[in-house]
Amino acid sequence: MTKGGMESVEVFTTEGKGRGLKAQKEFLPGDVIFAEPAYAAVVFDSLTHVICHTCFKRQERLHRCGQCKFAYYCDRTCQRAAWLNHKNECSAIKRHGKAPTENIRLAARILWKIEREGSGLSEGCLVSIDELQNHVDSFGEEEKKELRTDVESFLEFWPPHCQQFGMQFISHIFGVISCNGFTLSDQRGLQAVGVGIFPNLCQANHDCWPNCTVVFNNGNHEAVRSMFHTQMRIELRALNKISPGDELTVSYVDFLNLSEERRKQLKKQYYFDCTCEHCKKQLKDDLMLAVKAGDSKPSADTVKEVIQLSKDTLEKINKARMEGNYHEVVKLCRDCLTKQEPVLGDTNIYLLRILSIASEVLSYLQMFEEAADYAKRMVDGYLKIYHPNNAQLGMAVMRAGVTHWHAGLIEAGHGLICKAYAILLITHGPSHPITKDLEVMRVQTEMELRMFQQNEFMYYKMREAALKNQKIQVMPEPSNENAPSLFHKKE
Repeated sequence: MTKGGMESVEVFTTEGKGRGLKAQKEFLPGDVIFAEPAYAAVVFDSLTHVICHTCFKRQERLHRCGQCKFAYYCDRTCQRAAWLNHKNECSAIKRHGKAPTENIRLAARILWKIEREGSGLSEGCLVSIDELQNHVDSFGEEEKKELRTDVESFLEFWPPHCQQFGMQFISHIFGVISCNGFTLSDQRGLQAVGVGIFPNLCQANHDCWPNCTVVFNNGNHEAVRSMFHTQMRIELRALNKISPGDELTVSYVDFLNLSEERRKQLKKQYYFDCTCEHCKKQLKDDLMLAVKAGDSKPSADTVKEVIQLSKDTLEKINKARMEGNYHEVVKLCRDCLTKQEPVLGDTNIYLLRILSIASEVLSYLQMFEEAADYAKRMVDGYLKIYHPNNAQLGMAVMRAGVTHWHAGLIEAGHGLICKAYAILLITHGPSHPITKDLEVMRVQTEMELRMFQQNEFMYYKMREAALKNQKIQVMPEPSNENAPSLFHKKE
């Protein structure tokens, strides 16, 4: 079954997993299998005034809707593009007196679209909203209570003159949002800023070692270049060579967890038992739990003790980060690493988590040499664990490259930036803002490397002079959030 722009995939039914997607032709790494605009999407409650409600880009100055005073846009182009979806919302917010929560707003946008177009197949969709899984029957007591609250709030917000829907159908829509909401990120891909429903993407089943990845593309809405407008969309991209008939899979969770932890997370959030090869055979678990090799292998009790210390330290680090006490974070990381290093192997996830935090925070504090050492060890570990074309791996390698560059370690810095660029070309594509930024860095570091190879002394002299005249670029403040996960799930 194919439809409007979706000729390269088909929906099929698989035993035990329900519907899935199959390739209809061959794809190579980096190929876009399909791009899909949102059926409906909203900005998170906490970011409604700093993110454009059309393209989800973070902007310095945004235009506010003069009617409801709630929605914000990059410019008139984005505002005009939003009007079809915002028109009903705008008058409902004015009538209600305030904007409801993101879940209510998203449900309302979906139902207004159904009111306009019906609930059957929309153009380019392989399945209708009616057919999407809601898993309401699997909800626990707390989730059922949240669902009832959402439905009540929705009914207060929903205008009496609009088409009225039954309670069961409204509950179905909230269930669909809960199980199928896709995280939308800002143009740098570093912060989750909203949630959207993409019916075709919802058909892709999970695998912890997938053959596809999903990237959110904010599109181009610059008013002055209307001929180059591109729509906000998600892209499903191939990570390896895919043959006709192969199932297309994505990962709903970060791979950097033990198989048991990933399975627990998937069961809790998406209500299924993962049966992928990596979970069944617990592949890579040995690497993630590695202990120091050699003659004096640490005892099981010592390993247990250090892992518990690592967990306790990570809790203390989170608290210090929330308070912005970054020097305390560094002290906690250094103390923990001193205890971990004689006991845990180079790929142990508890060691890698501390190395990641230490390198990020030290970079922010401009202690680049120490940060670079930790970043290098982190990347070496990640390369043995992650899929070679994993987007999170690419981002980590990029961060390590920038850290080495700032530390004046130009050879290693350039090498890491080139490696990151090769990964992100596949996961994000050449036109994504992150890849474009990385290309600029790659060219800059290549030029500096040439200068360094010709005359090392002169290179350091020029670098020193440049740093005196222009303060080195400060790294962004460390985020307390993990990288945005694929599907948005209320915790």
